[in-house]
Amino acid sequence: MGEIIVTKSGRRFIEDQKIELVERKGYGHPDTLADGIAESISKKLSKFYIKEYGRILHHNTDQVEVVGGKVNVDFGGGELVEPIHIILSGRATTEVSGRELPVHEMAVSSAKDFIKEKLPAVSIDSNFVWDSRIGHGSVDLMSLYEDNETVKSNDTSFGVSYAPFSETEKLVLKVDEHLNSDNFKDRFPEIGEDIKVMADRHGDRINLTVAGAFTANMVPDIDHYISVKEEAVEEISSFANGQVEREVEVHMNTADDYDRGIVYLTLTGTSAEAGDDGSVGRGNRTNGLITPCRPMSLEAPAGKNPLAHVGKVYNVLASFMAKDIYKKTKVDEVFVKLLSQIGKPIDQPKIADIEVVKEGDITNTKYEAESIVEEHLENINRVTEEILEGNLYVY
Repeated sequence: MGEIIVTKSGRRFIEDQKIELVERKGYGHPDTLADGIAESISKKLSKFYIKEYGRILHHNTDQVEVVGGKVNVDFGGGELVEPIHIILSGRATTEVSGRELPVHEMAVSSAKDFIKEKLPAVSIDSNFVWDSRIGHGSVDLMSLYEDNETVKSNDTSFGVSYAPFSETEKLVLKVDEHLNSDNFKDRFPEIGEDIKVMADRHGDRINLTVAGAFTANMVPDIDHYISVKEEAVEEISSFANGQVEREVEVHMNTADDYDRGIVYLTLTGTSAEAGDDGSVGRGNRTNGLITPCRPMSLEAPAGKNPLAHVGKVYNVLASFMAKDIYKKTKVDEVFVKLLSQIGKPIDQPKIADIEVVKEGDITNTKYEAESIVEEHLENINRVTEEILEGNLYVY
Protein backbone atom coordinates (compact mmCIF):
# COMPACT_ATOMS: atom_id res chain seq x y z
CA MET A 1 0.00 0.00 0.00
CA GLY A 2 1.31 3.43 -0.93
CA GLU A 3 0.81 6.63 0.97
CA ILE A 4 -2.47 8.16 2.13
CA ILE A 5 -1.80 11.88 2.26
CA VAL A 6 -4.33 14.25 3.85
CA THR A 7 -3.65 17.97 3.57
CA LYS A 8 -5.45 21.23 4.12
CA SER A 9 -6.34 22.74 0.76
CA GLY A 10 -5.54 26.30 -0.23
CA ARG A 11 -8.42 26.36 -2.69
CA ARG A 12 -11.21 28.86 -2.34
CA PHE A 13 -14.60 27.37 -1.55
CA ILE A 14 -16.38 26.92 -4.87
CA GLU A 15 -19.40 28.98 -3.81
CA ASP A 16 -17.08 31.91 -3.05
CA GLN A 17 -15.39 31.86 -6.44
CA LYS A 18 -16.52 34.59 -8.82
CA ILE A 19 -16.89 32.41 -11.92
CA GLU A 20 -18.08 28.82 -12.22
CA LEU A 21 -18.70 26.80 -15.39
CA VAL A 22 -20.65 23.54 -15.45
CA GLU A 23 -21.82 21.45 -18.40
CA ARG A 24 -23.81 18.28 -18.99
CA LYS A 25 -24.22 16.60 -22.34
CA GLY A 26 -27.55 14.78 -22.34
CA TYR A 27 -28.03 11.14 -23.32
CA GLY A 28 -28.92 11.97 -26.95
CA HIS A 29 -25.75 14.00 -27.52
CA PRO A 30 -23.32 12.20 -29.89
CA ASP A 31 -20.51 12.12 -27.30
CA THR A 32 -22.84 10.67 -24.68
CA LEU A 33 -24.16 8.16 -27.19
CA ALA A 34 -20.58 7.02 -27.81
CA ASP A 35 -19.99 6.69 -24.05
CA GLY A 36 -23.25 4.81 -23.56
CA ILE A 37 -22.59 2.37 -26.39
CA ALA A 38 -19.07 1.66 -25.13
CA GLU A 39 -20.31 1.08 -21.59
CA SER A 40 -23.19 -1.16 -22.71
CA ILE A 41 -20.72 -3.39 -24.58
CA SER A 42 -18.38 -3.62 -21.57
CA LYS A 43 -21.25 -4.58 -19.27
CA LYS A 44 -22.54 -7.24 -21.67
CA LEU A 45 -19.07 -8.75 -22.14
CA SER A 46 -18.40 -8.67 -18.38
CA LYS A 47 -21.59 -10.56 -17.61
CA PHE A 48 -20.87 -13.06 -20.38
CA TYR A 49 -17.33 -13.67 -19.11
CA ILE A 50 -18.60 -14.16 -15.54
CA LYS A 51 -21.28 -16.61 -16.68
CA GLU A 52 -18.94 -18.64 -18.88
CA TYR A 53 -15.63 -18.42 -16.99
CA GLY A 54 -16.48 -17.23 -13.48
CA ARG A 55 -14.67 -13.90 -13.77
CA ILE A 56 -14.35 -10.80 -15.91
CA LEU A 57 -11.72 -11.32 -18.61
CA HIS A 58 -9.57 -8.67 -20.23
CA HIS A 59 -11.39 -6.11 -22.35
CA ASN A 60 -11.51 -2.37 -22.96
CA THR A 61 -14.26 -1.33 -25.38
CA ASP A 62 -13.66 2.38 -24.89
CA GLN A 63 -13.02 3.23 -28.55
CA VAL A 64 -16.41 4.02 -30.10
CA GLU A 65 -16.97 6.59 -32.82
CA VAL A 66 -20.35 8.02 -33.77
CA VAL A 67 -19.82 9.37 -37.29
CA GLY A 68 -22.55 11.80 -38.24
CA GLY A 69 -24.71 11.09 -41.26
CA LYS A 70 -26.39 13.47 -43.67
CA VAL A 71 -30.00 14.61 -43.92
CA ASN A 72 -32.20 16.98 -45.83
CA VAL A 73 -34.52 18.44 -43.23
CA ASP A 74 -37.15 21.16 -43.21
CA PHE A 75 -40.27 22.01 -41.29
CA GLY A 76 -42.59 19.03 -41.32
CA GLY A 77 -39.99 16.36 -42.06
CA GLY A 78 -37.11 15.42 -44.29
CA GLU A 79 -35.08 12.50 -45.59
CA LEU A 80 -31.98 10.62 -44.56
CA VAL A 81 -29.27 10.92 -47.20
CA GLU A 82 -26.46 9.11 -45.39
CA PRO A 83 -26.93 7.00 -42.22
CA ILE A 84 -25.08 7.46 -38.94
CA HIS A 85 -22.03 5.19 -38.86
CA ILE A 86 -21.23 3.51 -35.55
CA ILE A 87 -17.69 2.16 -35.29
CA LEU A 88 -17.12 -0.19 -32.35
CA SER A 89 -13.46 -0.58 -31.46
CA GLY A 90 -11.20 -1.50 -28.58
CA ARG A 91 -9.88 -4.84 -27.35
CA ALA A 92 -11.42 -7.92 -25.77
CA THR A 93 -10.78 -11.57 -24.99
CA THR A 94 -12.14 -13.04 -28.21
CA GLU A 95 -10.85 -16.61 -27.77
CA VAL A 96 -10.43 -18.96 -24.81
CA SER A 97 -8.76 -22.40 -25.14
CA GLY A 98 -9.51 -22.51 -28.85
CA ARG A 99 -13.12 -21.42 -28.43
CA GLU A 100 -13.97 -18.34 -30.48
CA LEU A 101 -16.26 -16.05 -28.50
CA PRO A 102 -19.12 -14.10 -30.15
CA VAL A 103 -17.65 -10.72 -29.19
CA HIS A 104 -18.69 -8.88 -32.37
CA GLU A 105 -22.24 -10.19 -32.22
CA MET A 106 -22.59 -9.20 -28.56
CA ALA A 107 -21.07 -5.78 -29.22
CA VAL A 108 -23.46 -4.93 -32.04
CA SER A 109 -26.53 -6.28 -30.25
CA SER A 110 -25.78 -4.33 -27.05
CA ALA A 111 -25.13 -1.16 -29.06
CA LYS A 112 -28.45 -1.57 -30.88
CA ASP A 113 -30.30 -2.19 -27.63
CA PHE A 114 -28.80 0.98 -26.16
CA ILE A 115 -29.86 3.10 -29.14
CA LYS A 116 -33.37 1.60 -29.08
CA GLU A 117 -33.72 2.66 -25.44
CA LYS A 118 -32.24 6.14 -25.76
CA LEU A 119 -33.47 7.14 -29.23
CA PRO A 120 -36.88 5.50 -29.62
CA ALA A 121 -37.80 7.65 -32.63
CA VAL A 122 -34.99 6.40 -34.87
CA SER A 123 -34.69 3.18 -36.83
CA ILE A 124 -31.64 1.14 -35.88
CA ASP A 125 -31.67 -0.46 -39.33
CA SER A 126 -32.27 2.44 -41.72
CA ASN A 127 -30.69 5.25 -39.67
CA PHE A 128 -27.48 3.44 -38.69
CA VAL A 129 -24.60 1.39 -40.08
CA TRP A 130 -22.94 -0.87 -37.50
CA ASP A 131 -19.27 -1.80 -37.78
CA SER A 132 -17.49 -3.84 -35.09
CA ARG A 133 -13.69 -3.69 -35.25
CA ILE A 134 -12.99 -4.95 -31.71
CA GLY A 135 -9.68 -6.79 -31.69
CA HIS A 136 -8.05 -9.45 -29.53
CA GLY A 137 -6.43 -8.13 -26.34
CA SER A 138 -2.68 -7.80 -25.93
CA VAL A 139 -0.89 -10.73 -24.30
CA ASP A 140 0.81 -8.66 -21.58
CA LEU A 141 -2.47 -7.15 -20.39
CA MET A 142 -4.32 -10.46 -20.54
CA SER A 143 -1.70 -11.99 -18.25
CA LEU A 144 -2.83 -9.63 -15.49
CA TYR A 145 -6.10 -11.60 -15.31
CA GLU A 146 -4.53 -15.01 -14.78
CA ASP A 147 -4.22 -14.65 -10.98
CA ASN A 148 -7.65 -15.25 -9.47
CA GLU A 149 -6.56 -14.09 -6.04
CA THR A 150 -5.31 -10.59 -6.81
CA VAL A 151 -6.87 -8.06 -9.17
CA LYS A 152 -4.06 -6.07 -10.76
CA SER A 153 -4.31 -2.68 -12.38
CA ASN A 154 -4.20 -2.86 -16.16
CA ASP A 155 -3.01 0.71 -16.58
CA THR A 156 -0.94 3.38 -14.88
CA SER A 157 -3.59 6.00 -14.39
CA PHE A 158 -5.53 7.95 -11.81
CA GLY A 159 -9.02 8.82 -10.64
CA VAL A 160 -10.24 12.17 -9.34
CA SER A 161 -13.39 13.33 -7.60
CA TYR A 162 -14.75 15.78 -5.06
CA ALA A 163 -17.68 16.51 -2.78
CA PRO A 164 -20.11 18.10 -2.37
CA PHE A 165 -21.70 19.33 -5.58
CA SER A 166 -22.10 23.09 -5.76
CA GLU A 167 -25.49 24.72 -6.14
CA THR A 168 -24.78 25.29 -9.84
CA GLU A 169 -23.70 21.68 -10.40
CA LYS A 170 -26.83 20.36 -8.72
CA LEU A 171 -28.93 22.73 -10.82
CA VAL A 172 -27.47 21.46 -14.10
CA LEU A 173 -28.19 17.85 -13.13
CA LYS A 174 -31.74 18.71 -12.04
CA VAL A 175 -32.49 20.68 -15.21
CA ASP A 176 -31.17 17.84 -17.40
CA GLU A 177 -33.31 15.35 -15.46
CA HIS A 178 -36.35 17.62 -15.84
CA LEU A 179 -35.84 18.03 -19.59
CA ASN A 180 -35.74 14.26 -19.99
CA SER A 181 -38.69 13.55 -17.70
CA ASP A 182 -41.89 12.02 -19.03
CA ASN A 183 -43.80 15.10 -17.93
CA PHE A 184 -41.63 17.47 -19.97
CA LYS A 185 -41.59 15.13 -22.97
CA ASP A 186 -45.37 14.91 -22.90
CA ARG A 187 -45.70 18.68 -22.82
CA PHE A 188 -42.98 19.36 -25.39
CA PRO A 189 -42.92 16.39 -27.82
CA GLU A 190 -41.23 18.59 -30.42
CA ILE A 191 -37.95 18.54 -28.47
CA GLY A 192 -35.86 15.43 -29.11
CA GLU A 193 -33.29 13.57 -27.05
CA ASP A 194 -30.18 15.60 -27.94
CA ILE A 195 -30.08 18.10 -25.08
CA LYS A 196 -27.12 19.93 -23.56
CA VAL A 197 -27.13 22.19 -20.51
CA MET A 198 -24.36 24.71 -19.92
CA ALA A 199 -24.27 26.89 -16.82
CA ASP A 200 -22.08 29.88 -16.22
CA ARG A 201 -22.32 31.44 -12.77
CA HIS A 202 -21.06 34.98 -12.39
CA GLY A 203 -21.23 35.85 -8.71
CA ASP A 204 -24.82 35.26 -7.66
CA ARG A 205 -26.29 35.11 -11.15
CA ILE A 206 -26.55 31.86 -13.11
CA ASN A 207 -27.00 31.77 -16.88
CA LEU A 208 -28.26 28.52 -18.37
CA THR A 209 -27.72 27.89 -22.08
CA VAL A 210 -29.82 24.94 -23.22
CA ALA A 211 -29.43 23.25 -26.59
CA GLY A 212 -32.44 21.19 -27.57
CA ALA A 213 -32.80 19.43 -30.93
CA PHE A 214 -36.32 19.88 -32.33
CA THR A 215 -37.81 17.01 -34.35
CA ALA A 216 -38.90 18.24 -37.78
CA ASN A 217 -42.03 16.14 -38.24
CA MET A 218 -43.45 17.72 -35.07
CA VAL A 219 -42.76 21.29 -36.25
CA PRO A 220 -44.88 22.40 -39.25
CA ASP A 221 -43.45 25.92 -39.54
CA ILE A 222 -41.19 28.49 -37.95
CA ASP A 223 -44.01 30.11 -36.00
CA HIS A 224 -44.69 26.82 -34.27
CA TYR A 225 -40.97 26.42 -33.53
CA ILE A 226 -40.75 29.89 -31.99
CA SER A 227 -43.89 29.37 -29.94
CA VAL A 228 -42.72 26.03 -28.51
CA LYS A 229 -39.24 27.36 -27.82
CA GLU A 230 -40.61 30.37 -25.92
CA GLU A 231 -42.88 28.13 -23.85
CA ALA A 232 -39.99 25.77 -23.15
CA VAL A 233 -37.73 28.63 -22.01
CA GLU A 234 -40.48 29.85 -19.68
CA GLU A 235 -40.95 26.33 -18.29
CA ILE A 236 -37.22 25.75 -17.79
CA SER A 237 -36.80 29.17 -16.18
CA SER A 238 -39.64 28.54 -13.75
CA PHE A 239 -38.25 25.14 -12.83
CA ALA A 240 -34.64 26.33 -12.48
CA ASN A 241 -35.47 29.35 -10.35
CA GLY A 242 -37.44 27.08 -8.04
CA GLN A 243 -34.34 24.95 -7.40
CA VAL A 244 -31.80 27.56 -6.26
CA GLU A 245 -31.54 30.76 -4.27
CA ARG A 246 -29.56 32.55 -6.96
CA GLU A 247 -31.28 34.17 -9.92
CA VAL A 248 -31.29 32.05 -13.08
CA GLU A 249 -31.64 33.29 -16.66
CA VAL A 250 -32.34 30.74 -19.38
CA HIS A 251 -31.34 30.87 -23.06
CA MET A 252 -32.15 28.19 -25.62
CA ASN A 253 -30.78 27.36 -29.07
CA THR A 254 -28.84 30.61 -29.27
CA ALA A 255 -27.60 29.97 -32.84
CA ASP A 256 -31.15 30.40 -34.17
CA ASP A 257 -31.58 33.18 -36.74
CA TYR A 258 -35.28 33.62 -37.39
CA ASP A 259 -34.80 36.20 -40.17
CA ARG A 260 -32.77 33.69 -42.16
CA GLY A 261 -34.96 30.75 -41.19
CA ILE A 262 -32.12 29.03 -39.33
CA VAL A 263 -33.28 26.98 -36.33
CA TYR A 264 -32.15 23.82 -34.52
CA LEU A 265 -34.21 21.34 -36.52
CA THR A 266 -33.38 17.64 -36.86
CA LEU A 267 -34.96 14.62 -38.49
CA THR A 268 -34.25 12.20 -35.64
CA GLY A 269 -33.91 14.35 -32.52
CA THR A 270 -30.11 14.08 -32.37
CA SER A 271 -27.41 16.15 -34.06
CA ALA A 272 -25.55 12.90 -34.81
CA GLU A 273 -27.68 12.63 -37.94
CA ALA A 274 -25.62 15.36 -39.62
CA GLY A 275 -24.24 18.18 -37.54
CA ASP A 276 -22.02 16.46 -35.00
CA ASP A 277 -19.85 13.40 -34.39
CA GLY A 278 -19.25 11.64 -31.09
CA SER A 279 -16.30 10.02 -29.33
CA VAL A 280 -15.86 8.21 -26.03
CA GLY A 281 -14.40 10.38 -23.27
CA ARG A 282 -15.26 13.72 -24.83
CA GLY A 283 -18.31 14.23 -22.68
CA ASN A 284 -19.32 13.92 -19.04
CA ARG A 285 -17.05 12.66 -16.29
CA THR A 286 -18.11 9.84 -13.95
CA ASN A 287 -20.20 12.28 -11.88
CA GLY A 288 -22.28 13.11 -14.96
CA LEU A 289 -20.81 16.60 -15.37
CA ILE A 290 -18.01 18.52 -17.05
CA THR A 291 -16.53 20.84 -14.42
CA PRO A 292 -13.48 22.87 -15.55
CA CYS A 293 -13.44 24.82 -12.27
CA ARG A 294 -12.82 21.60 -10.34
CA PRO A 295 -10.05 18.99 -10.39
CA MET A 296 -11.14 16.26 -12.79
CA SER A 297 -9.66 13.36 -14.69
CA LEU A 298 -9.47 13.40 -18.48
CA GLU A 299 -9.79 9.61 -18.58
CA ALA A 300 -12.48 8.07 -20.76
CA PRO A 301 -14.05 5.63 -18.27
CA ALA A 302 -16.95 4.36 -20.38
CA GLY A 303 -16.18 0.95 -21.85
CA LYS A 304 -13.10 0.36 -19.74
CA ASN A 305 -12.86 -2.88 -17.79
CA PRO A 306 -14.92 -2.44 -14.56
CA LEU A 307 -12.71 -4.84 -12.62
CA ALA A 308 -9.16 -3.73 -13.29
CA HIS A 309 -8.92 -0.46 -15.19
CA VAL A 310 -8.13 2.30 -12.72
CA GLY A 311 -9.14 4.93 -15.27
CA LYS A 312 -12.66 3.73 -14.54
CA VAL A 313 -12.57 2.08 -11.12
CA TYR A 314 -10.57 4.82 -9.38
CA ASN A 315 -12.75 7.65 -10.70
CA VAL A 316 -15.83 5.98 -9.26
CA LEU A 317 -14.00 4.98 -6.08
CA ALA A 318 -12.71 8.53 -5.59
CA SER A 319 -16.32 9.73 -5.76
CA PHE A 320 -17.39 7.20 -3.11
CA MET A 321 -14.52 8.30 -0.87
CA ALA A 322 -15.14 12.02 -1.36
CA LYS A 323 -18.84 11.77 -0.53
CA ASP A 324 -18.12 9.68 2.56
CA ILE A 325 -15.36 11.95 3.84
CA TYR A 326 -17.53 15.03 3.32
CA LYS A 327 -20.48 13.45 5.11
CA LYS A 328 -18.55 12.05 8.08
CA THR A 329 -15.91 14.71 8.74
CA LYS A 330 -17.98 17.87 8.22
CA VAL A 331 -15.43 19.59 5.99
CA ASP A 332 -16.55 22.29 3.55
CA GLU A 333 -15.13 20.46 0.54
CA VAL A 334 -12.95 17.45 -0.16
CA PHE A 335 -10.90 16.46 -3.22
CA VAL A 336 -9.66 12.90 -3.78
CA LYS A 337 -6.94 11.74 -6.20
CA LEU A 338 -5.93 8.07 -6.53
CA LEU A 339 -3.00 6.78 -8.57
CA SER A 340 -2.03 3.22 -9.43
CA GLN A 341 0.70 1.57 -11.47
CA ILE A 342 0.08 -1.11 -14.06
CA GLY A 343 0.53 -4.60 -12.66
CA LYS A 344 0.10 -3.53 -9.03
CA PRO A 345 -2.81 -4.70 -6.82
CA ILE A 346 -5.73 -2.44 -7.56
CA ASP A 347 -6.68 -2.18 -3.88
CA GLN A 348 -3.25 -0.76 -3.06
CA PRO A 349 -2.88 2.59 -4.87
CA LYS A 350 0.55 4.16 -5.07
CA ILE A 351 -0.88 7.45 -3.81
CA ALA A 352 -4.17 8.46 -2.22
CA ASP A 353 -4.16 12.25 -2.02
CA ILE A 354 -6.92 13.86 0.04
CA GLU A 355 -7.36 17.65 0.13
CA VAL A 356 -9.86 19.18 2.52
CA VAL A 357 -11.25 22.70 2.69
CA LYS A 358 -11.86 23.46 6.34
CA GLU A 359 -11.31 26.20 8.89
CA GLY A 360 -8.95 25.44 11.76
CA ASP A 361 -7.00 22.32 12.66
CA ILE A 362 -7.45 19.14 10.58
CA THR A 363 -5.67 16.62 12.85
CA ASN A 364 -8.84 14.68 13.67
CA THR A 365 -10.06 15.04 10.09
CA LYS A 366 -6.82 13.49 8.87
CA TYR A 367 -7.28 10.30 10.91
CA GLU A 368 -10.96 10.01 9.97
CA ALA A 369 -10.21 10.51 6.26
CA GLU A 370 -7.43 7.91 6.30
CA SER A 371 -9.77 5.39 7.91
CA ILE A 372 -12.48 6.06 5.31
CA VAL A 373 -10.00 5.63 2.45
CA GLU A 374 -8.77 2.31 3.84
CA GLU A 375 -12.34 1.05 4.32
CA HIS A 376 -13.25 1.83 0.70
CA LEU A 377 -10.09 0.16 -0.59
CA GLU A 378 -10.94 -2.99 1.36
CA ASN A 379 -14.32 -3.00 -0.37
CA ILE A 380 -13.15 -1.92 -3.82
CA ASN A 381 -15.11 -4.77 -5.46
CA ARG A 382 -18.24 -2.76 -4.65
CA VAL A 383 -17.39 -0.49 -7.60
CA THR A 384 -17.52 -3.40 -10.05
CA GLU A 385 -20.75 -4.69 -8.54
CA GLU A 386 -22.47 -1.30 -8.67
CA ILE A 387 -21.50 -0.79 -12.31
CA LEU A 388 -22.66 -4.23 -13.46
CA GLU A 389 -25.90 -4.00 -11.50
CA GLY A 390 -26.69 -0.71 -13.25
CA ASN A 391 -26.82 1.30 -10.03
CA LEU A 392 -24.56 4.02 -11.34
CA TYR A 393 -23.47 5.57 -14.61
CA VAL A 394 -19.93 6.52 -15.53
CA TYR A 395 -20.76 9.26 -18.04
